[in-house]
Parts: sequence; C-alpha cells; structure tokens
Amino acid sequence: MTSPDTRAPADEQTRPPDPPDPPAPADAADPPGPADAAGTEAVVPLHRNRDFLLLWGGSAVSLLGSTATTIAYPLLVLALTGSPFDAGLAGFVALLPALLLQLPAGALVDRWPRRRLMIWCDALRALGAAVIAGAAALDLLSLPLVLVVGFTEGALTVFHGLAAHAAVPNVVAPGQLSLALSRNEARGRGAVMLGTPLGGILFGLGRAVPFVADALTYLVSLTGLLFIRKEFEAERSAGTGTMREQVREGLGWLWKHPFLRTTTLLVAGSNLMFRALFLVAIVLATDVGASSAGVGLMVGVAGAGGLAGSLAAPWFARRLGLSALVIAANWAWAVLMVVIAVSRDPFTLAAAYAAMWFVGPLWNVALGSYQLGITPDRLRGRVLAAMSTLSNGALPIGSLLGGLLLDSAGARTAAVALAGWMVLLAVAASVARTVRTVPGPANP
Repeated sequence: MTSPDTRAPADEQTRPPDPPDPPAPADAADPPGPADAAGTEAVVPLHRNRDFLLLWGGSAVSLLGSTATTIAYPLLVLALTGSPFDAGLAGFVALLPALLLQLPAGALVDRWPRRRLMIWCDALRALGAAVIAGAAALDLLSLPLVLVVGFTEGALTVFHGLAAHAAVPNVVAPGQLSLALSRNEARGRGAVMLGTPLGGILFGLGRAVPFVADALTYLVSLTGLLFIRKEFEAERSAGTGTMREQVREGLGWLWKHPFLRTTTLLVAGSNLMFRALFLVAIVLATDVGASSAGVGLMVGVAGAGGLAGSLAAPWFARRLGLSALVIAANWAWAVLMVVIAVSRDPFTLAAAYAAMWFVGPLWNVALGSYQLGITPDRLRGRVLAAMSTLSNGALPIGSLLGGLLLDSAGARTAAVALAGWMVLLAVAASVARTVRTVPGPANP
C-alpha cells in the first residue's frame, strides 16, 4: 500500500524470487493458540504451514517472471518499432488496469471463489505470455498484439493480487498475520531486485525467452494453488447486490473507519513524493558525481534496504505499536528527505535513499495486518481495492511532478520541495487525532 517501489504499486502498490526465510525462532514469536483462523487445526509455525508455503512460493515464482517481463516488454517494443514512445505506450497500457479496474475487481474478488479466480488468472496469464513468446519466435509480433496482451495481463494481475492478499487471513492464524505479510513484502522486494536484471539477461538470449520463462512461472503458481487445502474465503451469504452497491459498500466501510481513511491519504501523499523522488534521486546522483554504474548500484542498495525493512517489520510493529510507527515512519522519511536534499556526495545520497526504502515496509506490514484483521472477510477485496485506488492514484501524478520539478527548477530544488512536502505529511500524521488513536488491536 505504501513504500517506495519501482513497479507499484508497488505495488504497491508497487505494489512482488524467494527471499531467504527468517530463521525458525522468528516463528516462535507467534502467539500460541489452540486453533488457527478456521478454528479446526492446531496453529503451526509459518515455515511448516503447507498451504501458506504453497501460496507464498507460487506467488514468488510468478512474481519473479512478471518483474522480468516489465523490462522485457519495452525492450521488445524497441526492437520491434524502434520508437521510445511506443515502448512508453506499452508500459502505460500494462499499468492502466491498476488504475481502472481496482474497484470492480475488488467487488468480484469478494463475490467469486478466490482460489478458483487465482487459478484462472494464472492460466490466462500463462496463455498471454505464451502468445507473445510464440509470436516473437515466429516473427509475427505487432504493436497492437503487445498492447492487447499487456493490458490483459495487467488486468488479470489486478484480480490475482487482490484475491491473494484477501486470502492470507484464511490461510494463517490471526497471530501470524503480521509475520505472513512481512514475508509477502520481502517476496515483492526480492522480485524487484532479482527480476529486473533477469529480464534483461533473458532478453539477451532471445526475444521469446523471457516470455517463455514468464509463462512457466505462472504455471508453477497455478500448480501450487491446486494443492492448497484451505478455502480462501469465509462462508458467504446468498445475497450479493449489484456491482455498484458492492463497490459503494467497500468505499463506505473505509470512510467510516477514520484511522484507515487518514492513513490511506497519508499513503497517497508519500507515494506521490516517492514516485517523484525516484527520478529526482537519479538526476541528483549524477549531479554529485555518480557514474551510470553508481546510479544502478544506488537503486540496487535501496532495494536491499526495502528487503531488510520487510523482514524487520514485525519486530518494529511489536515494539512501537501502529500509531507510533506511522508517525515515526513519516518523520523518518522527512529527515531522510532533508539529508538527500543537502547531500553533496553519492555515498550520503545512496545511504539516505536506502534508509528511506527500509522504512517503507515497516508501516506497510503493520497497516496491512491491521486492515486485514479488522475488515470482515466478505469486504476484504473491496476495502483493499478502495485503499489501493486512492493511494496508488497518486503515482502517475508523482511521475509528472518529478519531471516538471526537474525541468523547471533542477534536481537540488526539486529535492528541497519534496523534503518540504514530506515534512508537511509528518506534521499532519502527528497532529491527526485519527492517527494517534487506533481503534482496536494493531495486530489482531
């Protein structure tokens, strides 16, 4: 929902490779209980939870393939047409479903069987990747084909992601939710770190290769889903209502919960800043003497910072509590943004940028576990979709803002402006009564 991401929302947002599992003692921190979320089985540590491992591992593999093709698609279009505009158009079309389809997808995720929906999404995504691979191998590619498949795969990814996130509380025990989400967050960070260079390497082996690999990763995810025993949703009532009524119900539920409403707006504000910062940081790094390789290293180190933050998130959530964590994270970003704005060497800039990426997952995981814990199962898809639409809607604005600031004022002034914006967000988080008072447990 929040945190810097080179996809998005990452994905994020941002919005997701298998990062190394935390050692077994981490699971020992899960509160003991006589039964899991379904109330029928003894609670087992996550590293022995068969259904969670199948869900997590399958998603990790498919996410690695998807991240690789985010690089392969523009390379493919450039090789096909030679037009940077066409490459940008392909990227825009692939991301468009994340802006247009979140709300209706959330309603359908709460209406349809989630595991079956995810299986169909994986099957159709594998088919789409195979079509591109076959067309590339047979020299039958065209820009319209790439755009249609890219949009379709993006739409299916929206459905798959919402269903997977909403399913987690039905697969793990309540006391394990924060740890499960931290591993999901780490999975996403690891995919960005490994999948991006992997896409370029595979494309160098042949135009069709990354898409063949992508299709295979979807089939791995599909196979894992077939062997999961637990249901991904609680028993539902027969009544459904119209699509509009269901979407309105999800938005209304979010609006009636002031803490989630306020933090969603804070997420949107920080997403705007981070999307602008991504471009500003690259230009600023070159201005202070970083080479092209140094810029790439800076981004890679930042990804490692995000992965570390994902694994550390449950520890911080237990010790700070949700309200303090949200406020502290925003102030940490504000201070680090000031450091970036005044940095005069690439090492200070890279360290501050990596630290910002470390902070993001800390409240991503805490806020996510709180939201899933208090949201009724029948509404989880819709509420998550509403929060994602509001928070991720700031991403394209941030991209535009970053370009405008760089063009009109330069990298240094742009960084100062973003630091000022982040200070305002930190002040808002500190004075908002709805943030300082969390209704209910932060980690149910």
